[in-house]
Amino acid sequence: MIEPHWASDGSDRAVADHLAARIRSGARLIGVPGGRTPAAIFDLLAREDLPWEHLRLVLVDDRMVPADHPASNFALLARAFADRPVRIEPLAEGPWNAGPLDLVWLGMGADGHIASIFPGCGPDPALPPAVVRTLPDPLPPEAPFERLTMTLALLASAAEIILVIRGRDKRQVLEDALAGRNRLPVAQLLEAAKSRVTIFWAE
Repeated sequence: MIEPHWASDGSDRAVADHLAARIRSGARLIGVPGGRTPAAIFDLLAREDLPWEHLRLVLVDDRMVPADHPASNFALLARAFADRPVRIEPLAEGPWNAGPLDLVWLGMGADGHIASIFPGCGPDPALPPAVVRTLPDPLPPEAPFERLTMTLALLASAAEIILVIRGRDKRQVLEDALAGRNRLPVAQLLEAAKSRVTIFWAE
């Protein structure tokens, strides 16, 4: 059974405080999730007094749409930190050459997907650290787009990983993964990263 660290407080405030502490202690290249769920945490983090000019944020995945498209996670991230001198890097398909990730922050879908690595249609788990194309099947109606995603090897190579989940249904999926009762993408990540994962869960 995999035994990651569980944060005692899984609130948005606790996640933002954790990220801020890691940045103050030297984290400089951080992978972050897209979508609407992280917005409250982005808002809290953007209010912090941090060494923003030394920080680089990069999405762990994004939809393959123009940067000004309403579904662009890059645009959402840029808006969230528009008032801070932080460097926001777009994902680029191909081998990863941006340097080691100090921290990766991930969410998880109810189907156990992480980034845009979906059950049954994600990139090969054996791929090296890279950014690759993936296409969810079926396509979610709210975001029917091809994606770019970091590979499992790239995500798992980060010095630290935090997994932020919300709701009892997702907790059950996660606990099944931890106990070896499924082989969903989140289970593969946990197995690869082992003790370098901290889980923030809230109702």
